[in-house]
Amino acid sequence: MINFVTVATFTYPYEYAVLRIVLEQKGIQYVFENEMMLSVFPFYSNALGGISLKVHKNDVSLTKQILDDFYSKQSHLRIV
Repeated sequence: MINFVTVATFTYPYEYAVLRIVLEQKGIQYVFENEMMLSVFPFYSNALGGISLKVHKNDVSLTKQILDDFYSKQSHLRIV
């Protein structure tokens, strides 16, 4: 975890359900910090700072590009 960097924060797990699949397809090493705690206690999200997407420092630029594409208006993968 020393070489992992936070690139995004989410409030609820459904916000990144499709993103997880895209990251796996691209072979990006990632971890969602606080995911298990907030799946059990979802109202703790603000207290814990949400669910942090952490990726290896070598994958930061690719992950940011994926996030930009994912949240663009033209993306068919975006969850409303």
